[in-house]
Amino acid sequence: MGQFLSRLPLLVLLVGICALAMLVPAAVAMIEEEFRVGRSFLYSSMLFFILTLFLGFATQGMKPVTSARSHLAGLALAYLLLPAVLAVPLADAIGNTRYFNAYFEMVSALTTTGATVFDPARLGDGEHLWRAIVGWLGGLLVWVTAMAVMAPLNLGGFEVSSEAQGRLPLSSGAQMQAAAPGVRMRRAVSFLAPTYIGLTAVLWLLQILAGEQDLTALAHAMAVMSTSGISPEGGLNANPGGFVSELLLFFFFLFALTRHSFADRVTPNTPRMLFQDRELRLAVYVVGALVGLFFLRHWLGALEVEAGSEGRTALAAIWGSLFTITSFVTTTGFVSDYWAEARSWSGLPTPGLLLVGLALMGGGAATTAGGIKLIRVYALYKHGARELGKLTHPHSVASGGRMGRRIRREGAYIAWVFFMLFILSTAAVMFALSMTGQGFEESFVLAAAALSTTGPLAAYGGEYPIVYATLSDPAKMVLIAAMILGRLETLALIALFNPGFWRI
Repeated sequence: MGQFLSRLPLLVLLVGICALAMLVPAAVAMIEEEFRVGRSFLYSSMLFFILTLFLGFATQGMKPVTSARSHLAGLALAYLLLPAVLAVPLADAIGNTRYFNAYFEMVSALTTTGATVFDPARLGDGEHLWRAIVGWLGGLLVWVTAMAVMAPLNLGGFEVSSEAQGRLPLSSGAQMQAAAPGVRMRRAVSFLAPTYIGLTAVLWLLQILAGEQDLTALAHAMAVMSTSGISPEGGLNANPGGFVSELLLFFFFLFALTRHSFADRVTPNTPRMLFQDRELRLAVYVVGALVGLFFLRHWLGALEVEAGSEGRTALAAIWGSLFTITSFVTTTGFVSDYWAEARSWSGLPTPGLLLVGLALMGGGAATTAGGIKLIRVYALYKHGARELGKLTHPHSVASGGRMGRRIRREGAYIAWVFFMLFILSTAAVMFALSMTGQGFEESFVLAAAALSTTGPLAAYGGEYPIVYATLSDPAKMVLIAAMILGRLETLALIALFNPGFWRI
């Protein structure tokens, strides 16, 4: 059986996993006596599982994949074709929708974007659970491929520093580099999947203890771990768990800020390693500075706001800004129930541009977060600080050792290249959206939401909320391509088509 699975192409294996995952919403729908929905997922599961077996037997004689580039190509193909499989039970279960809308929904979930074209009240528990499961599986796929595919190719943020071998305790970085891609995938799954499942289960249990309903608690736990922002309620508004629920979600944002929170074994040195982690420290500085500015602006320019005189309102404003800012840095997109108090306190009626910038900055490398990634922002900052220092002291020698020199030189160079590619991608997506009839502001917000995989940004990034359901089909097609591009990153696609990588 192990040899049979090891010979399966990546796309076929993913189809089989998704076929088994369809049994979960089928069981939930049957328990709640939504028999038509249950049959849709059950029959789809049987169909695609049988198809997986047929394709598996047909491909057993094929030569095993021996290059990381082939797995990278398979990953790109999976983000394009796998949603076509995932959309079949969703479209059939909803009934009164087009297959294209279901496909858009599944691309959004699989890429952990979380953009939705369906009103939450329109879907049942089975459909909501399926959206959450697809987003959660998409997050696990990002974890595994980051360690097994992106790290050996020096992509996905690993190219910035010499920590290019996403350190798995089961083997050294050199062993992971030398192993075949299939072996790397199995090692990554065996180590990361239990951690991912365990953390989701713990957060789910804590959410239930905080007062959340079972389905909502599970969906929010999956959404935070995968940074998809998918919620059966459409967000955290009127959250039964209240402040306690948000506090629990806030602590689990850590796993989208640095891979060292889950990719290394827990040892007595773990707190020190997290304290010294560049990405985590940059995220803390950014969040702390913005929360402070939000709070201080009440006295700097918003004295006309009457709600700021009470201490309770001040605390609510601090928490609302702290949670929401951290959520968008991780590209999750959850908004605190106290965000309205934070906006009222600061006097900023539409701080959408701030949220757009945070989402574009992104979370940690090799995490489920999207965006530019904190390590690249850190490299650009260190390079800029060093250049300013040399203006004052031209003959000075910077500290930081070999790692610091690499980040300030080669790391900053490749980070700048990626930043330029990201800007060009944003401009191209904005141009394509403008050709479909979108205005400048709407095009910018939608492009940022898709490329940073932060779907809820459309509701908060502009002066007025943007509803995905009102977009035309050409606009949705542009966003589908942008979401896949944002999840894979431009450098990965260049590496895929660059002849210099064909020998990998």
